[in-house]
Amino acid sequence: MNPDRPALLRLAVAPLLLALAACASAPSGTPDAVPVPAAFRHAGVAAAAIPQAGETWWQVFQDPVLDRLEAQAASGNTSLQSAAARLARARALVRNAQAARAPQLDVRAGISRQGGPIINAAGTEGNLVTALADLSWEADLFGRLQQGVDAAALDARSQEALLRDARLLVQANVAQTYFELRALDAERALVEAAAAAWRETVQITGQRLRTGSVAELELVRAQAELAAIESDAQALQRRRAQLENALALLAGVPASSFELPPQDWSAALPAIPAGVPASVLTRRPDIAAAQQAVEAAQLRSGLARTAWFPTLTLTATGGSASPDLGQLLAASTRAWSLAALVGGVLFDGGRREAGIQLADADLEAAAAGYREQILTALREVEDQLASVQLLAAQSRSASTAVDLGQRATALAESRYRSGLASQLDVLDARRTELRNQRDALQLRSARYQATVRLIRALGGGWQVAGNP
Repeated sequence: MNPDRPALLRLAVAPLLLALAACASAPSGTPDAVPVPAAFRHAGVAAAAIPQAGETWWQVFQDPVLDRLEAQAASGNTSLQSAAARLARARALVRNAQAARAPQLDVRAGISRQGGPIINAAGTEGNLVTALADLSWEADLFGRLQQGVDAAALDARSQEALLRDARLLVQANVAQTYFELRALDAERALVEAAAAAWRETVQITGQRLRTGSVAELELVRAQAELAAIESDAQALQRRRAQLENALALLAGVPASSFELPPQDWSAALPAIPAGVPASVLTRRPDIAAAQQAVEAAQLRSGLARTAWFPTLTLTATGGSASPDLGQLLAASTRAWSLAALVGGVLFDGGRREAGIQLADADLEAAAAGYREQILTALREVEDQLASVQLLAAQSRSASTAVDLGQRATALAESRYRSGLASQLDVLDARRTELRNQRDALQLRSARYQATVRLIRALGGGWQVAGNP
């Protein structure tokens, strides 16, 4: 044999291996960029020196009950537990992919007894004790195993981001539900106060009817208004029970054992800094997850192309075999072998090509999902910035309406006592005043909830100038 033949063979194969490695690389580049503005269009609202929001962004509302509910949800919410389990699974898959790059050692031991005419003729009749060790390792010639590890690591990072997104969603849902419940408490107190006033009116009107001072129509009108207000109070109580049960679910506790007593609505409403930069979207965990999904899809697209290339596996086997257990470790009973195996598929009916097309399609879908996630985030922030801005203006108008309604009621009652106005005028004035007050409370609730949605849309808060 020519002693230079192995060297010549290596020189001939090397260019082919380099070419195959180049073909194995994943499609490069990132998804088409989405133009992100330097500032949001509706960010021109009131500026304020607010601490940069973080993991405990809800503390800007300065409500200890909300703080307690958020802590309960952080430890007991089942959605967060499911997201944490998915993250643990993704990390286990990373370790599994890393293990594929390491050598594998198998150990076997056994004892057997053989007999029969054929075995006896061969001279192998009797006991046979064996102890063997197999060592195998696949050489990562084209980076296939490393790409699998990298893709699994990106999946784990994506699951980490999705866990943060799930945590942010739960936190926002707790805050929104809590503020809606507190608004209902305030509205129910307002309605119950109006009902108490109408009960007094019904009692006084009944006394005047018995003395012949008023007609029965005035009593019936007052009783009808009282019944309508009491019906509204019961509807508010029913809605409050539903919100209380929703908070129990978010906190991960049974609704039957969860109770949130009514109290004054004292949470602070933070102002929004002007000119929030669009770069804060980089904090959104769902965008980070989508970006990592694209990178993982790129790696898997390249990984699918390595299916065309051969694999090189190195194996080693060593052990002993003896008819006598006492002689199993003797040097004369030992044996070993080394082997290098190169394998590849010549024909698979188009399976590998289909795998490449599937990986490329997954990459296109991930890229489109990434672009859509950015556009959705920009829309959500613009929506909530506009809502916060317009709700503030609407609340100022509602406050004016409340003041004027109270003035109208006072004038109507004064004219009624002087005999210059009818009870119907008083009824209309009181109804208008109550409606204006309830509208103002609902607008206040909407402002709190829009602020929470804006914080979530910004990935957990906003950045203030000078506090990057």
